[in-house]
Amino acid sequence: MAFLAHSANSFNRTHLAKEHLTDVARLAVEFAGGAEWGEEANLAGVLHDLGKYADSFQARLRGEAKGLDHWSPGAWVALSEFQAVAAALAIQGHHIGLQQGGNSALRMMKQATPKTSRLSDEDFNRLKARLAADGLLAEKPTNTVIPVRVGFQSAIASMLDVRMLFSCLTDADFLDTEAHFEANEQGKRSREAGPELNAEQALTALDEYMAGKIRSVNKADKSVLDARNALWNMVTTVAAAVPGLFTLTAPTGSGKTLAMLKLALEHAAKNGLKRIILVVPFLSIIEQTAEIYRSVFHGFPGNFVLEHHSLAGLGSEEATSDAEAATERARRFLAENWDAPIIITTNVQLLESLFSNRPSSCRKLHNLMESVIMFDEAQTLPQSLAVPTLAALSHLSRTYRTTVLFATATQPAFDALDGAVAKLVNTGWRPIEAAPDHARLYDELRRYEVYWPNHGETKAWATLADEIRNEKQVLCVVNLKSHASSLLDDLKYDEGVFHLSTNLCALHRRAVLDEVRARLKAGKPCRLISTQCIEAGVDVDFPVVYRALAPLDAIAQAAGRCNREGRLADDDGNRKMGEVRVFEPDVAGDHRKRYPTWAYFQAAEVTRSMLIEADTAGLDLNDPTVYRDYYHRLYDLSKPEAQNTALSAAVTAVDFVGVAREYRLIDKASIQVLVPYGASIEMFEELNHQQDEEGISAQWIKNAQGLAVSVFRPADGHPAWGVLIPAKLRYGKGTSDEWYILEDRDGDLYDDVFGLRLPQSQQILIG
Repeated sequence: MAFLAHSANSFNRTHLAKEHLTDVARLAVEFAGGAEWGEEANLAGVLHDLGKYADSFQARLRGEAKGLDHWSPGAWVALSEFQAVAAALAIQGHHIGLQQGGNSALRMMKQATPKTSRLSDEDFNRLKARLAADGLLAEKPTNTVIPVRVGFQSAIASMLDVRMLFSCLTDADFLDTEAHFEANEQGKRSREAGPELNAEQALTALDEYMAGKIRSVNKADKSVLDARNALWNMVTTVAAAVPGLFTLTAPTGSGKTLAMLKLALEHAAKNGLKRIILVVPFLSIIEQTAEIYRSVFHGFPGNFVLEHHSLAGLGSEEATSDAEAATERARRFLAENWDAPIIITTNVQLLESLFSNRPSSCRKLHNLMESVIMFDEAQTLPQSLAVPTLAALSHLSRTYRTTVLFATATQPAFDALDGAVAKLVNTGWRPIEAAPDHARLYDELRRYEVYWPNHGETKAWATLADEIRNEKQVLCVVNLKSHASSLLDDLKYDEGVFHLSTNLCALHRRAVLDEVRARLKAGKPCRLISTQCIEAGVDVDFPVVYRALAPLDAIAQAAGRCNREGRLADDDGNRKMGEVRVFEPDVAGDHRKRYPTWAYFQAAEVTRSMLIEADTAGLDLNDPTVYRDYYHRLYDLSKPEAQNTALSAAVTAVDFVGVAREYRLIDKASIQVLVPYGASIEMFEELNHQQDEEGISAQWIKNAQGLAVSVFRPADGHPAWGVLIPAKLRYGKGTSDEWYILEDRDGDLYDDVFGLRLPQSQQILIG
């Protein structure tokens, strides 16, 4: 009897279990590369579908059975006969996700999971005999088997190693299954691999791009150009180092984006690394960076630069030819497992994948091996996740020849957490600075003066509005959406007033930034009221910036939008400094309620205490030592290593499900609201129609990201529920408890300026 792994494809060819297991094992070993546990990856590939040798599973392929667990038999054999815990966990999880690695959970592995299913065959010896009769041999690995130990001391490293093996297995399984169902007349058809990183050729393109850019820039201040050249030379020097942990500390406007790319390419060329991954915190800056990268590598193979985030592919015209459709299809395929030389993604995509238990999130992890991972705006990493994140990245770097770079103008003193990190992984956190003479750059790029408030001095919204009116082009950054609304109430009818916050859907924010940049370039009136989403990495240049008192790094990021290019000049053409005016809003009530979170409040209070100590001298935002002092004080106060006890407990228990639940960069106590943004109203109506007629699916959710606004889940009985219609589910019965459609009958709940304005919105919108 021929045992099958999958049903017939469109050419009526079935997929033999022997063929599938052999090819998955081969691919898993290939993906493991030089990892010491390569033979364990082979074992996982051979055993992952052992349960498909059951008569009941063969009946399932004929449509005669359902509710079968075909993964637990192979998992139990790997565990009980070969003591390969990591392989057993990967096999068990390749459909249902990684589960628990504690002793009690492992002892239960031979039972069906979930409990609603039943084992395809309880006689594991019969399954092994059929596997052997098919010519396949499961052998005990002779090299290192990944140790999985319960206990916080080693669990971070062990769990990451398990996820790496899991990645190799799941990606191999996905790809081989896909090749079967995408077959042509000749048989299985594997997808075309992504282009390779030719670092030397890419460096030539980057150097040519920079040479052209320098020739074309005639308005930037000479000191700006000199600083950018200096940074360029600094990173070239450190690029020859072996893969490891690095920081890049450089002031805003110093050309950090391209200097990071220069460092990564030089480093990849010298060390034979395969891939460069740029990680940014916000969608508001990812597209501008991708546009720069694509300009650099114009003429390179398609998908040489690949974006992977929730808005990738949105807003583009429908394919008008088979070639364009094939290109977009290839982009989607390559994004699934990051099979591209340069990836641009978000903190959420990368970091949550490092702590995920889901096959779809983890399958790309093996492509982090022998790569350069660059985190831009590193200060945005939440304190509550800092220590486990640094531990995982440190282990990734040391074990898998991966370079990790943290770049920012306000470099967190994460090395102060080395002791806490070293308790989790023996490598600790001791990065090398890629721009050791960065203090000189800060001094050379002084482009603004900071005016600090006196102790106890506050400013009313009406007073602030009047000051803003007196400026032709001005940016004002506040801490809360409700504060932005209060200020806009005084300014909304003035010329050239714009608003930017996450009250606006992503497509709306993109349009606002495009208009703001156009007005700034044309010298037209432009008064932008924004929350913190403008700060990190958004390329705008205002002569005057107001910033509500906040964490010091946030104030510095806002200041980085002031006279960014050093182009300000007086009437005689002499260089002129921009102005950054820090203020404290006159808001009644508890100080803590002036800030979006407790952590933000704590950090702002550290800034306040430093200001009080500095007295009239204020704080020098162009002195990197000020930030080290600030972060040391902040960590002493907030104790990042003790902030997330639930995550620590899940790690200690080797609970992959619990870790994935607790490691979240975005608050899960939120809902997504599809909004009728005017410029994309047809898209809204189509999505609304689809959910009403068909229900929502994974593809619908992906398409809806551009028109979604995230809000905290309102309390029961809150008036917002009167205008939020739960989206229908496509699969299963009922409605979604995460996605809602805004019912805006009067057209006043989604405003062209304010964005989403739910009833009592200031109480539930994410700050």
